[in-house]
Amino acid sequence: MIDRETIDRIYAAANIVDIVGEYVTLKRQGVNYQACCPFHQEKTPSFVVSPARGIYKCFGCGKGGNAVNFIMEYENVTYPEALKMVAKRYGIEVREKEMSDEDVQRNNNRESMFAVNTWASDYFAGHLHNSEEGRSVGLRYLSQSRGFTDATIRKFGLGFCPSKGDAMSRAAREAGYKEEFLLSTGLSIKSERDGSLLDRFRDRVMFPVHNVSGRVVAFGGRTLRTDKKVAKYQNSPESEIYSKSRELYGLYFAKKAIQREDFAIMVEGYADVISMHQAGVENVVASSGTSLTTDQIRLLGRFTKNITVMYDGDAAGVHAAIRGVDMILREDMNVRIVLLPPEHDPDTFARANTTDYLRSYVRDNAEDFISFKAKLLLREATDDPVKRSQAIADMVQSIAIIGDAIKRAVYIKDCAKIMNIDESVLVAEVARMRIVSTGDREAEEFIRRQRMQRQEENRVAVQPEEDLSSRNMRAGSSIGALERELVKYLVKYGHRYFEFREGRETVSLNVAAEILRDLDSDGLHFDDKTLDSILTVYREQHEALGEGVEVPSHRFVNHPDPEVCNAAVDILTADDNYVPSQLWKRKDIHVESEEEMLSHGVPKAIALYKSKIIERLIAEQQALLTDEELPEDKQSEIMARLNRYNKAKVQIAKKLQRLIL
Repeated sequence: MIDRETIDRIYAAANIVDIVGEYVTLKRQGVNYQACCPFHQEKTPSFVVSPARGIYKCFGCGKGGNAVNFIMEYENVTYPEALKMVAKRYGIEVREKEMSDEDVQRNNNRESMFAVNTWASDYFAGHLHNSEEGRSVGLRYLSQSRGFTDATIRKFGLGFCPSKGDAMSRAAREAGYKEEFLLSTGLSIKSERDGSLLDRFRDRVMFPVHNVSGRVVAFGGRTLRTDKKVAKYQNSPESEIYSKSRELYGLYFAKKAIQREDFAIMVEGYADVISMHQAGVENVVASSGTSLTTDQIRLLGRFTKNITVMYDGDAAGVHAAIRGVDMILREDMNVRIVLLPPEHDPDTFARANTTDYLRSYVRDNAEDFISFKAKLLLREATDDPVKRSQAIADMVQSIAIIGDAIKRAVYIKDCAKIMNIDESVLVAEVARMRIVSTGDREAEEFIRRQRMQRQEENRVAVQPEEDLSSRNMRAGSSIGALERELVKYLVKYGHRYFEFREGRETVSLNVAAEILRDLDSDGLHFDDKTLDSILTVYREQHEALGEGVEVPSHRFVNHPDPEVCNAAVDILTADDNYVPSQLWKRKDIHVESEEEMLSHGVPKAIALYKSKIIERLIAEQQALLTDEELPEDKQSEIMARLNRYNKAKVQIAKKLQRLIL
């Protein structure tokens, strides 16, 4: 673990303009710098770097943070890795806390496994290009049978393992690599006859598997023999550095293209990925012949929320595409399906067509999973009512997985049209399945919203109790908005003073002192953990620096918690793109000054926030009174609390009325 002192030195040295400038072309715009955002496609620059604040912010896609966050986002590395990259740039020695002997040994073993895999990858590539066997067998297959160019072969590190059963193992031992790591990585296996080392991948074309950071974690080997007793593919076993369920083949080479295109194409095998890359479509990854896993989907989710599944157009390919859909939906990803002509797989299709045609084919033929699956199931059900009901049940299962209520509503509407079924039936079935699967009452609210929507469309009056429920939902959600508003006043204006009129007197109040005093007097903490963390940091700095002294923004944007950093950047840049129209001034329309905004906004935000808290406390106490078995003494306590809360509510309401007037 990197110690706090070193982290502070790294943040102090990091120049965000220099660091971001290594990845994008920045142009000065006043005190800031602008560029087209590296995280999404755009023609008009909306990506801003502020050297004064030490932050970046894209007003198009919403991404923002500090120099370290930028490295994390762009390079897709962990927080410690990003810190080390920045430290290396500025020549800062990274001191980490001492690890236990067990941690040191485990780390050393992992590094040794990475080292032997790197050596093996170079060895296989060297044998492919430099030996007679490699050129005549391996290179001939890759270049002539598969059509891979020399540049593509070298880019993906393809190689060949000698046919002699122990050639690689002997060379590794001679190079100084220990037997235990040759075995633990799966490069070698022990002979049952005499315990000697044998090559696991002998006489196979080799495909190194890289993790997201580019380190070789495993290998896939393809035999060129026609003997059916020999497995076509041989893969590295699971190890300390490799879990096949957590890796996606080609992701290291595809990640920048995936971010740029904002979607990933999912295929099945090594050759599919390589041929697509060679054809100029680089946002492609593969599950390496294994069933798609949750970990793989989540890994891909770090780069995009949009997945296009590409499979063969035959019946097996169609059903393979269907199987992975529900798992992707469960992770809140957007899924589209694109089927190739029946005679092609992604490998042959990529080799047979130009880059432009490949891109246009994916764009024009990718179909949303709902319409794709519904049409497929209906086609298979024909006119059989039993099969048709099973098809509808299958669709309901997929839609019920989706966590976002708005997406569910849209998909239900589309599915109802495609399958020619009453939308209300689908609504009820999806809700019923969600109650069973999630174990909560969210589905009941989903049904209520759908019923209210239909009633509105049919111009049917909403029942009073439903209207009240709707109001309560909005009131509950407003607490979070008010917490964010108060944090904004602290972070951006906490050192400022405003004039507040109480009766006939006008007093000067400090923004931070007023907010903190009101919160602390009632022992209030924010519901939102991220905003509460910002509040805690601000309170500590305010106490240390004193009233009227500005708390430096880097205390928030350089916070070790990325969530805190992102929230702080959003708050600091929330109004940066807002400029009052000059037309207002020419028309003599009053534009509120900062001082006026603080005088009105701060007291009102405090009063509204406390009002919502009181309403929630009253509702909680009233709910307790519904318990018929509640003892009398407990009832008396609750009634006393309700009395206090109601008095406080009246006082706050009067204050709020004065503020509004």
